[in-house]
Amino acid sequence: MKVKKTLIIVAAVIAVLAVAAGILKAELDYNLRTFARTIIHPVDLGQIADGTYEGSFSIFPISVKLKVTVQDHTITGFDLLKHRNGQGKPAEVLLAEAVVKQKIDLDVIAGATYSSKAIMKAMENALAAAVSKQAP
Repeated sequence: MKVKKTLIIVAAVIAVLAVAAGILKAELDYNLRTFARTIIHPVDLGQIADGTYEGSFSIFPISVKLKVTVQDHTITGFDLLKHRNGQGKPAEVLLAEAVVKQKIDLDVIAGATYSSKAIMKAMENALAAAVSKQAP
């Protein structure tokens, strides 16, 4: 009788955990799909003084931290300090693309949409912080 009662309790706990995991996964998927539609706002490089500026962005399970270097109102390079990702490593090519195109609102990399957006948001945050430092 004790074994049967223990099995029922274990089964109930497993069922509760399975439902909770399903709810958590659905919430995470919804948040990431919503994030994929996030707009990356262009930044006026003419407003940014020479320097190196740090930016970051996180949305579970992705986290990006980078530095952007600006010289003569031109993006000259990025230093990727952290990029926690699932399958998003291919999105790191956006750093070089931003230097070539001199803009941060780029097309996402297929198969790495969330990391692409997170990298671009980190770029945006770094450059937006640079603009606010220039404000009187």
